Amino acid sequence: MEIASRLTELTPSLTLAIDSKAKALKAEGVDVCGFGAGEPDMDTPEHIKAAAIAALQSGHTKYTPSSGILELRQAISKKFAADNGLEYKPGQIVVSNGAKQSCFNAIAAVVNPGDEVVIPAPFWLSYPEMVRIAGGVPVIVQTKEENDWKMTAEEFENAMTPCTKMVIINSPGNPTGSVYTRDELRKISEVAAEEDIYILSDEIYEKLTYDGAEHVSIGSLTPEAYDLTITVNGFSKAYAMTGWRLGYLGAPEPIAKAIDSMQSHMTSNPCSFAQYGGLAALTGDQQCVTDMREEFDIRRQYMFERLNAISGIKAVKPLGAFYVLANVSSFGLKSQNFADRLLSKANVALVPGIAFGDDRTVRLSYATSLDIIKTGLDRIEEFCKTI
Repeated sequence: MEIASRLTELTPSLTLAIDSKAKALKAEGVDVCGFGAGEPDMDTPEHIKAAAIAALQSGHTKYTPSSGILELRQAISKKFAADNGLEYKPGQIVVSNGAKQSCFNAIAAVVNPGDEVVIPAPFWLSYPEMVRIAGGVPVIVQTKEENDWKMTAEEFENAMTPCTKMVIINSPGNPTGSVYTRDELRKISEVAAEEDIYILSDEIYEKLTYDGAEHVSIGSLTPEAYDLTITVNGFSKAYAMTGWRLGYLGAPEPIAKAIDSMQSHMTSNPCSFAQYGGLAALTGDQQCVTDMREEFDIRRQYMFERLNAISGIKAVKPLGAFYVLANVSSFGLKSQNFADRLLSKANVALVPGIAFGDDRTVRLSYATSLDIIKTGLDRIEEFCKTI
């Protein structure tokens, strides 16, 4: 049996694999502290669930337009304008089965075989695999801890070649929690504009920023940036809707139309009744987002301070998302080895940095209860003393 070569080269998602392993151990009765999954531990707010239930009961169970129901795209258009300073008409918006599909749609729509896509590392582990599936070539730019894991415009420019077609910016970022400033994004957009390089701006964590950090949409900065940017967002992180599989993008009209056409052949449309839940999320009371962000902030500060108090561990303070990336290279172990030993000896699950393109680090998610965080960090501290 012969599998397509582009698929045999893919690496399975380590985050999902580790989360599955932790859940399997828990099912066996093992007391595991799981820091692996990038998923809020809070339930989806009741008014969002009620809207989806009402949609089901009203018979909204049929095909929808491939790009999503008009009411939802209109609400997303208003959200882009109010929150991000982006003017996307409903016809420039495509709703998909999660922001993950939106990211892939954006890449597949513009990347031809052999085109290069610049990706700052540490990166969300699916970006390079998506590029490879599309036939493109990931070009990894290793960022520096002293720059809070952010790629500079100069580093971007140095990585460019005549084959560069796209650059991926994820702010706030996974796995680093880094947030690019307005000035940093402007400089990157100016480099992209000089060579007409597309920008995939993954903004799924935009609502989760701390310490006064400002989320800025790179496409809002200049007309040139707007014309080159595909802005991706979704409902999973801000509204605790990971299992709903509902994301969206805004793009220049020709790109949006191409993505709409492609999606019509791939998935027909996003889940019908989930779209009504998304509509309620955007148009309803946003206090649920504020409450979740405040809870994450408490956990973030505790985890960051505890980790940096452990001898041998160094972490950059995250300003967004719900992750801390910790440098554990002083122990002389590869990240996978560190993570495997920690799980087997201390029953703590986290993600090795090799999955994100940096083998010196491990990622911990604080999208879990403070009690689990405290217990898990106690175990990590004792484990590190034994190395």
